[in-house]
Amino acid sequence: MNLKYTLPDREAETLRPFLKSEAIVYCVPCDMTREGEGDAAGWTVVTKRHLFLLMDGLLADTVALEETDEILCSPQVNCGLLLAKAGGEERLLCRFSMRHLVRQSYAARGATLFCRQVDREVQSSERERHCPTCGRALPGTNQCSRCAGRGRTLRRLWDLCSRYAAPLLLITVFMAGISALSMGQQSVIRDFIDQVLVPASGTAKQLGGFLLVMLIILAVQITLHVGKTLWSNSLGTRIAKDLRERVFAKISELSMTFLNSRETGELMNRVVEDSARIREFMEEVFANMFTQIFIMAGALIMMMVIDWRLALLTLAFAPLALLLVRLFRKKERRLWRQQWRMNDKVNGRLEDVIAGIRVVKSFGQEQRETERFQEYTERQTDIQRRNETFWATLYPFVTFIITSGTLFVLYFGGLNVLNETMTPGQLVQFMAYANMVYMPLQYLSRLPRMLMRVSTALERIYDVLDEQADITDAPGSVEHEITGDIVFDDVTFGYHSYEPVLEHIDLHIQPGEMIGLVGASGTGKSTMINLLMRLYDADDGHILIDGIPIDTLERDCLHGQIGVVLQETFLFSGTVFDNIRFAKPDAKAEEVIRAAKMANAHEFIVKFPDGYDTYVGEKGYTLSGGERQRIAIARAILHNPRLLILDEATSSLDTETEYQIQQAMNRLTKGRTTIAIAHRLSTLREADRIVVLDRHHIAEVGTHNELMRFKGLYYGLVMAQLEMHKVRGEKENRAART
Repeated sequence: MNLKYTLPDREAETLRPFLKSEAIVYCVPCDMTREGEGDAAGWTVVTKRHLFLLMDGLLADTVALEETDEILCSPQVNCGLLLAKAGGEERLLCRFSMRHLVRQSYAARGATLFCRQVDREVQSSERERHCPTCGRALPGTNQCSRCAGRGRTLRRLWDLCSRYAAPLLLITVFMAGISALSMGQQSVIRDFIDQVLVPASGTAKQLGGFLLVMLIILAVQITLHVGKTLWSNSLGTRIAKDLRERVFAKISELSMTFLNSRETGELMNRVVEDSARIREFMEEVFANMFTQIFIMAGALIMMMVIDWRLALLTLAFAPLALLLVRLFRKKERRLWRQQWRMNDKVNGRLEDVIAGIRVVKSFGQEQRETERFQEYTERQTDIQRRNETFWATLYPFVTFIITSGTLFVLYFGGLNVLNETMTPGQLVQFMAYANMVYMPLQYLSRLPRMLMRVSTALERIYDVLDEQADITDAPGSVEHEITGDIVFDDVTFGYHSYEPVLEHIDLHIQPGEMIGLVGASGTGKSTMINLLMRLYDADDGHILIDGIPIDTLERDCLHGQIGVVLQETFLFSGTVFDNIRFAKPDAKAEEVIRAAKMANAHEFIVKFPDGYDTYVGEKGYTLSGGERQRIAIARAILHNPRLLILDEATSSLDTETEYQIQQAMNRLTKGRTTIAIAHRLSTLREADRIVVLDRHHIAEVGTHNELMRFKGLYYGLVMAQLEMHKVRGEKENRAART
């Protein structure tokens, strides 16, 4: 994502008199007129003091940032708007198509920071957060690992292999031994031809000696090959294991922003498939590649010793073949990337359908999903076919060019034999060395394909490993035993910079207090608890726990004192006992059973044939919704948290199950600071205070009775639910009478 385009000459000339000594910080396209007409040639240019709007080569508007409160980027249905806000009034600056929305949002955000006169150092670091080439976020560094220049594949391979110096050295010894034996073998053959066969004066003893020497050389070569293969396989397996562990650990460490932007199937490919590509490269390509290079280098030296003119003739066609390979390198890389991206999409689609197979079957959409999956696989097959066609077309030409030199070497070498400047044995030896050069050249001509595969795999793996976590422990982070005093101080946050979810939230929660969060969907209830769990950091403002900024608390310390019960309860594949003990892996059986009893889960668990050892399938679908919810509550009770978060934990349950869960919840919330989001507002009657969110702000705060007397938003929500229950009850009564 480029945030600093180069202005066309006409626009640059128009703007030059107005810039004076100001430097352009952001320069992004604006492709619509203010009236909403497309195909306009416009630009939004931001300096530290002004925002300029250029349209069709003319200066259309100028905004003095020091006189402006905020520059806003607002997404609409078919376009985005750039607005200037000053004195409570908003002024339209320009419209742009949705493809420029993110660019314009960054420019607006940067301009807003200039409006607020953020110091120079902060501005500089903010501007340097994105690579000018690929737009990748670069917190804390000015170098993009994705665009670090040529040779990064070799550097990354060295990074992987450097910790295995001893195995690599041993493999190198094997490769050097194989190469030396290959060279020596041809000298033995030459002497045999010139001294035994051509004079026809050899004896049976000489033939037997030749056979014995060749058998010994062959046995040693095979032994070295076996050793090289075993150590290469061991090295590849260990490297793949380390990579899988590093990538998985990194994925676990990364923020929700990154994880939400990637499909599950794609991340699974990074851990499994890409690491397997590295293993295959180390096992099948790495050792063979250097063996071929050693053999080719040795053969070239021996050829130069025998006849340097023929040696140069041997290499005459190699540059042309290598040039041909190099010319198609970019296309080669593009084809591989397309193929791997399509593989990600196929795997992602497969993972989605398998995970949601109950929904698919419930709506009878098996045939439709099968056809959709067939479309994905057909596109994947088409890309693979084009990829293989390219290789099948290019490399026969490369092979023909390289091996054409053999015929010329044979011709001129034959003339030398006829002129008696070379013996027949030397010619045979030279041709053998020539083949030792041509075969590695053919191998190396195909090497770019192999390197492209490992390069793509490394790029995808390091795309994860190089990712900077948004949520990290700040220097000097502290451990603190939480008492439960929580303050939201002017907190503003949006999952996208151009679309805030919460704006200017101020709220003080006392220790041991139970707070209910209510409001329509999309008002920011779940976002508030996400910020409190520090799954995200606030864009503006601060969250304090016991007077300590949340971003200065150690994450493990914070998460170790927060308990969560969600509406969509997630259970891992395993036993009921393991799922409850997940919150406290070292818990004893007595503690697990006590937590299950407090959660009203013990009674139904012991009715299972295997009791607490009952196996729970993927996501716990073998249990009912109420059973899963009570296991989740038992897990939270066992965790014994200081802060408790309940996200619509009793929604979509029958009355009896809800009553049992509500009893367990009352035991769980006793004496703890609790924040509860409730679908059924009746469950919040006992809350100390209820916070009503509306349009990204806090609209009302008070007890249930206070808010009912106020007759505001909360009153309307309660009455709407009562009316809905009344209508539902009447329908049930009519159905019963019928």
